[in-house]
Amino acid sequence: MLKMSKRRFLTSGGVVTALIGFGVVYKTLVPTTYRAQSVYSVDGIALGGTDVVAYFTQNKPIVGSHTYAADWNGVAWHFASAQNRDSFAAAPERFAPQYGGFCAWAVAARKKLYSTQAENWTIENGKLYLNYNDNIQAKWLKNKQGFIADGDRFWPALSSV
Repeated sequence: MLKMSKRRFLTSGGVVTALIGFGVVYKTLVPTTYRAQSVYSVDGIALGGTDVVAYFTQNKPIVGSHTYAADWNGVAWHFASAQNRDSFAAAPERFAPQYGGFCAWAVAARKKLYSTQAENWTIENGKLYLNYNDNIQAKWLKNKQGFIADGDRFWPALSSV
């Protein structure tokens, strides 16, 4: 059975929504070259509803539920369980992805904000980094430490635009 998901596209005229079938249900924005918000979110939900705690506890992305939501940094974060929600609420900086959940490679290499896919992730030194797609993640993995140093340097200016 084919799963369907809304995919949102930012255009100069606004947001366009379409249904797209693929293996994992995940909402995303097409790459943007401007700051939409300090946390990558879709309809006010961080990371399209992906449970960020699951990356650390289950070593994979899991879609969260509005039943287990927490507000932090101006957006709702969804979780797969009350335990994950409570872990996040106790220490959000521990679990929240770096660079607001925007593509870590794009922040570091292009000084721009791009969307991410739940499946393109890395935990490095206890921190979660997300990437735009498989090709970008392959670039990221070749020089993680260099990109992290650059991303840490560029993020403050990008997040305050």
